[in-house]
Amino acid sequence: MTALRGLWPEMQDTCTSLGLMLSIVLFMGLARVVSRQQLNGPMAHAFVLEFLATFQLCFCTHELQLLSEQEPLHPTWPLMLIYFFSLVHGLTLVGTSSNPCGVMMQMMLGGMSAETGAIRLLAQLIGALCSRYCMGALWSLGLTKYHVSERSFACRNPIQVDLPKAVIIEAVCSFIFHSALLHFQEVRTKLRIHLLSALITFLVYAGGSLTGAIFNPTLALSLHFKCFDEAFLQFFIVYWLSPSLG
Repeated sequence: MTALRGLWPEMQDTCTSLGLMLSIVLFMGLARVVSRQQLNGPMAHAFVLEFLATFQLCFCTHELQLLSEQEPLHPTWPLMLIYFFSLVHGLTLVGTSSNPCGVMMQMMLGGMSAETGAIRLLAQLIGALCSRYCMGALWSLGLTKYHVSERSFACRNPIQVDLPKAVIIEAVCSFIFHSALLHFQEVRTKLRIHLLSALITFLVYAGGSLTGAIFNPTLALSLHFKCFDEAFLQFFIVYWLSPSLG
């Protein structure tokens, strides 16, 4: 009983974080429904949907990163959360990429015009930065003992290997993920989402302790904005150039 009392505060913090992530998913879903009803122009529609998708992805990843740094009840708990929220994003963010590499790939394959691609890239950039500052404001409320505003202003460098290895890891992760996107297009939607979620979880497991295995330039900017400010060239090469080449 004493052990359970000791675990209860940790469980409360975890439940609070999970509740925040599920709440933002529901709120972004409502915002998408409203935008589809109210917006008529295709460019405005594309911008808003991409903005909402990127905001949701970055918001949840910020909170997942915070949860992963806590002492888990089971070592596979963070991976289970990554898989679950990858499923959630796959089900709710249909029609958006939330990743500049995905937009560039569609443009190169002729599936998207340059104007639409530019609008989506701008929306992703704004969504990533907005999510970062919203998380800073939210953490300042101190809803859990892990929510501290100073966290959002510190550089928590995830790169634990030398630069060439970091470049290779992020490029390979991006190559594998986007290759899977192309090859899974003919697979049934429900199965495809599970396959991609499992792949994301595996990539994070394999490369997470080395570079974070982000393979998404806007997500990397949102998560490590302060690090880009302090070591821009290194982070530009690892988190922007490498995934794009991959």
